[in-house]
Amino acid sequence: MISSSHRPRTVAQWPPTASSSGGHSADRPLRVLLTTDWWEPIVNGVVASVTTLRRELIALGCDVRVLTLSPGLRTRSEHGVYRIGSVSASMLYDHARIGMPGGRRVLREIMRWRPDIVHSQCEFSTHVWARRIARSLRVPLVHTYHTIYEDYTHYYSPSRTVGRKVVSTFSRRLLSGTDAVIAPTPKVADLLHGYGVLEPVHVVPTGLDLQRFRPALTPAERKDAAELRRGLGITAQQKVLISVCRLAKEKNLDEVLDWVAAADREDTVLVLVGDGPYRAELAARAAELGITDRVVFTGVVEPAEVQRWYRIGDVFVSASRSETQGLTFIEALSCGLPLLCRRDPSIESVVLDGRTGWKIDETAEFTQRLDSLLDDPELHEAMSQAAVVHAAATCGAGDFGRSVLGVYEQTLDSQHSLQALQSPQEIPSLQEMPSLQSADERDRVLHEVLP
Repeated sequence: MISSSHRPRTVAQWPPTASSSGGHSADRPLRVLLTTDWWEPIVNGVVASVTTLRRELIALGCDVRVLTLSPGLRTRSEHGVYRIGSVSASMLYDHARIGMPGGRRVLREIMRWRPDIVHSQCEFSTHVWARRIARSLRVPLVHTYHTIYEDYTHYYSPSRTVGRKVVSTFSRRLLSGTDAVIAPTPKVADLLHGYGVLEPVHVVPTGLDLQRFRPALTPAERKDAAELRRGLGITAQQKVLISVCRLAKEKNLDEVLDWVAAADREDTVLVLVGDGPYRAELAARAAELGITDRVVFTGVVEPAEVQRWYRIGDVFVSASRSETQGLTFIEALSCGLPLLCRRDPSIESVVLDGRTGWKIDETAEFTQRLDSLLDDPELHEAMSQAAVVHAAATCGAGDFGRSVLGVYEQTLDSQHSLQALQSPQEIPSLQEMPSLQSADERDRVLHEVLP
C-alpha cells in the first residue's frame, strides 16, 4: 500500500531533475504505456481496471497510451490505443488471443514516443512486448497481477497440486523481470509472497467511477430499471438476486444455484448477467434442481450499460473464490445492493457482516440471511444505504489513480537512486538513449524489441 508519507507529487514535478528516469523532463507529462491482452469490447475485470486506470491517469495529467491485441490479424492504432495483430486462442480460454510477430510500425511509433514507465496488466503476449520495450528504453516495468491462476488449473492440468506448482514457478519467474508489482488485495500480495516473489509488492485496490455506478436516482433511471425487469418477465412483486460475471466453471455458480434451490422462495428470481463457456452446464443444473423458471440468463451486455443491470437487483450473490478483488462486488456495492457472497479473503474489506451484507459459509446460512433481507424492508434499506456509503469511502477511482501514480513515483525514484550509485560508464547519457533519431538506431532497438 502507498504510505501517507509518500503521496505522489503532481505530474509536472516528475521527476525532480531532467536526468531522472533516463531523461524525462519535468516540463512535460509523465508518459505511461499500459499493456494488456484484453481490451474493449471484451467485458472482464482486467478491462474494467485498465480502462479506469487510463482515465484517472489522464485526469492526473499523464500522457497515457495502450498496447493491446487486435481482434484480427491486422495491426492498427487509433486514439492512443495500439492493437497488434493476433490469432484466436479460444481452445485454451474463451476469447483469449495470441499476439503475432511484427507490428514494426506500431513499435516504431511507441519507441519514438518513448514512455517513461511501462505498466503491464497481463502475463502473456503483451507482457512480452512490455518487457522488451522497458528493457530497450531502460525504463521501469510495473506489473499488476490480476488473476489467481491457481483457480484456473482445470483448464490446463488434471492435477490441482501440479497446477499450483506450475503457477508458482511461472509467477515467480515472470515477476522477477519487473521493477514493482501491484496486487489488488492483500490476498494476492500474500499469495505472491508465498510463491517467493522478491520484487516490491504494492497493494492498490482498483477503484470505480462512482458517478456511473450508483443506485437509480432519477425518474428516468427508475423507469429504465422497471422496463429491464419487465423485459425479463419479472413482476414488480418479485425480488431479484443478481450476479454479474463470466459464466465459467471457476465462478462457482453451481453453488449459487444450489443456494437458490435450497432457499425455495417462489418470490425470487436469479438473474445471471453475462455469458461464457459454462452456460449450458448451468442451465442443465437449474433444470435438475427444478428452478428453471426462477433463473434468467441475460447473455452478454454492453460494458457501458452494466450499471443498468445492477439497478434491477435487490441482492447481489456470488460463490466465487477465484477473485483477486471482485470488481463486480464493489460495483454492486456502489449501486446499493447488499451482498451475500461465499467467504473469501478478497472480499474482507467489501462485505462487512451485518452492514453491507454477509459472508456465507453454508447453504443454510444463505437461506437465513436472504430471508432476513427480503422479509425486513427496513433492514434491506439500511444495508443498501450502508453499501453506498462504504463504496464512496473506499472504492473511488480517484484514489486508485493517485495510488498507482505513487507506485510509479517510487519506482522511478528507486531507479534513479540505483543509477546514481553506478559508475558513469554504466549510465547511458541522453544522447545514448534510444531517441530513434536515426534509421540505424531504430533498426537496432526494433531488433531488440521484436520477437
